[in-house]
Amino acid sequence: MAEILDWISEVVQDIIEVMSYPGITFVMFLENIFPPIPSEVVMPFAGFLVADGKMNMVGIIVAGTLGAVLGAIAIYYIGVWADEPLIRAFIRRYGRFFMLDEADIDRALEFFDRYGEIIIFTGRLIPLIRSLISLPAGMKRMPMGKFLLFTTLGSSIWTTILSVAGYTLGKNWEDVLGIVDQYEHVTLALLALGVVVFFGKRFWDRRRDSRLATVPGGAPDGAPGSADQNMAE
Repeated sequence: MAEILDWISEVVQDIIEVMSYPGITFVMFLENIFPPIPSEVVMPFAGFLVADGKMNMVGIIVAGTLGAVLGAIAIYYIGVWADEPLIRAFIRRYGRFFMLDEADIDRALEFFDRYGEIIIFTGRLIPLIRSLISLPAGMKRMPMGKFLLFTTLGSSIWTTILSVAGYTLGKNWEDVLGIVDQYEHVTLALLALGVVVFFGKRFWDRRRDSRLATVPGGAPDGAPGSADQNMAE
């Protein structure tokens, strides 16, 4: 696997050196579609080329941001195609294996309705989520103008950070990979913790509801049986 990533890194560097700014846009576009192409290689290497006098800092940031936004738009339209009814049908059929039901979709979409702009903006700064975050935006038909605004803002910050890091480190630009790797490990740990908490709560709630359902008059609050019982009393 490491050999494949090294090969991808070499190809990315060759593309940038041959194609210059359009090459940066091209590989940053592909990074959204094909995550094994890491922006952590693309932009720091471009930053190094700036330090070497071969490119311009503003130019690489604009080229990188443009590629990231174009890739995000492609994922957005995949979300439009994989619309909500399709996702709901999948959850109805297989959701029990993940302890998920349609109510979870409702809550997730409601959360996106409320905080969608923040999610799109901050998601561009989080490894592993950068590509996927455009899917729910497409599913919810977020207005394209709003999607482009927050995607561009988040992407420009990310590309700027990586570009400046590569410029600062110069020939040691590959050290950025180690720093970002630690950042990704922390992010993965937090995401894993969030998943454990979520499914733990789901398991506990269902177990509690199951116990209450076996007790006469013990239906969970809000359940139909509970209301009938109260009226009878």
